[in-house]
Amino acid sequence: MRILIIRHGDPDYSIDSLTEKGWREAELLSERLVKEGITDIFVSPLGRARDTARPTLEKLGLSATVLDWLREFPAGGKPDSFYREAGLPDDLPRHGCLWDVYPQYWRRQESLFSEKGWREHPLYAPAVPVYDAIAANLDSLIDSFGYHKNGTLYDIDPSADEDRCLAFFCHMGLGLTLISILSRIPVTVTWETFFLPTTSVTSVCMEKFAPVKGQAQARFVQIGDTSHLYAGGEPVSNSGFHCRIAAGLFEK
Repeated sequence: MRILIIRHGDPDYSIDSLTEKGWREAELLSERLVKEGITDIFVSPLGRARDTARPTLEKLGLSATVLDWLREFPAGGKPDSFYREAGLPDDLPRHGCLWDVYPQYWRRQESLFSEKGWREHPLYAPAVPVYDAIAANLDSLIDSFGYHKNGTLYDIDPSADEDRCLAFFCHMGLGLTLISILSRIPVTVTWETFFLPTTSVTSVCMEKFAPVKGQAQARFVQIGDTSHLYAGGEPVSNSGFHCRIAAGLFEK
């Protein structure tokens, strides 16, 4: 079985939909996804994710299942006092988005680089129950397709269709959360060190090892891939990226 984690197209947050660029991205994405053998599509309830999925659904003749837990990661935080303790200037722009914490703070916190440590850090306390709920929902969904969580592996039911391909249309913070759940990398690390461009595709294979029957691990084949945009001559958006120009990769 394969899992595709797809970020929505270039967003117009004011109307919770896509910009003109975002619609072009969604069309190019659909031309790629029709070749992926997708069998099941799940979407965030938010408009920008549902609009991104629309061209793919039309081409494949499929309907999507809307899952509320695929909406953008909702738990914020209040980092101001933590920044102050770290000696950061008081005039820095403030926000409560936990996947946009200033690196001058979070990279100095050794506990945030461990799976247990991030859960015990007071800044991230609001995120723990939300993360666990998303993990439980993801595990339950995968379980319904015959892949049963067993520690960090999955037991494969003999009746499971191993050719299934599940596509999740969601958001950057939520997508990075799914990557953390499947990889067991601390979410504080995936949030702050990985970037998922708009309409990027992250591909996960439930990989079996021939000598051991009936078990699989989640193995990442691609993270944040935008080859469909390059093939279509569409620049990669820097939406959600703090530095406007990075090694010439993004639209300036």
